[in-house]
Amino acid sequence: MRFAFSDDQQLLQGAVREFLRKECTPEVVRALWADARGHAPGLWAQLAELGVLGALVPEAQGGMGLDERDLVLLLEEVGRAALPGPVAACAAVAAPLVRELGGATAERWLAALGAGRAIAVVGHPANPFVTDAHLADLLLLARGPELHAVERAAVRLVHQPASDPGRRLHGVEWEPGAGTRVASGAEAERLLAAAFDRGALAAAAQALGAADRMLELAVAYASQREQFGRPIGSFQAVQHQLADAKVRVEYARPVVYKAAWAVATGAASRPVDVSHAKLAAGEAAALAARRSLQAHGAIGYTWEQDLHLWMRRAWSLALEWGDPPLHLARVSDFVLADGAPIGPGRTFEGGS
Repeated sequence: MRFAFSDDQQLLQGAVREFLRKECTPEVVRALWADARGHAPGLWAQLAELGVLGALVPEAQGGMGLDERDLVLLLEEVGRAALPGPVAACAAVAAPLVRELGGATAERWLAALGAGRAIAVVGHPANPFVTDAHLADLLLLARGPELHAVERAAVRLVHQPASDPGRRLHGVEWEPGAGTRVASGAEAERLLAAAFDRGALAAAAQALGAADRMLELAVAYASQREQFGRPIGSFQAVQHQLADAKVRVEYARPVVYKAAWAVATGAASRPVDVSHAKLAAGEAAALAARRSLQAHGAIGYTWEQDLHLWMRRAWSLALEWGDPPLHLARVSDFVLADGAPIGPGRTFEGGS
């Protein structure tokens, strides 16, 4: 498998990184935490212009017609910026689900989602609460063996507290009907399984970006904070702690990219690849958070330090779209099955 990205993919990632570096500063993130809706329409519109929201929307509907191999890099930047709001939920999960539903649902909503004129989120059985449901024009909700498309006005939201103020969690109360049902039976199960894997992949990619940013903050702090007349970053004990976390992040990166390939191509290995990615990226982000906090010392616990913006995001991403035990069970079931296709030359086989 070839993990290198094209010049175009890297240019788009660089453009999104630079945009978010300027427009989604820690001050902006804190302001959105304090905002009643936690949403910046201007920022949302600019992300649509950059193509982030329509990355997985076909060109015929005004989107960019890309796939998860392109989007995974953009989701890393969303995590690196600790961007509040439903970018991943809408662009990486809901938009492709609407695309695959096709018919009247896609005709009505797909172009609007890609252009940023509408927001959609998915309520999946794996998530007890729906993130940013209060912002959604359209909710795609599971009820038993059925999938329903429900407009915001037809649901009642019950706010739930969250450790990450960049996410607003809601219980959703609603009544299914023939008019809202868009898929049932095996087709609904197939669509929901794909949505679950896309959501878990999106969480893994964001965790990579968050981990990178936390280590950048730790290195910067260790380079200027002095102890015994020297920067603390000059001590091997600190260097080794941060280097160990960086290695863990870099080991997780190709695993996440492999999962993006599996989702984009519909590979049979998609579920286990996605779970492997979710576990690897989640553990890397958790280690990065722990080591970065240790590098900062007591000041890292304070509200005024920016570090907790990314720590909270890493912790919430670990629980979204399946907690670690769920994904560990999917990986162990695959690895321990008779004749499992693993080992040298097979674990990372596949296309580029």
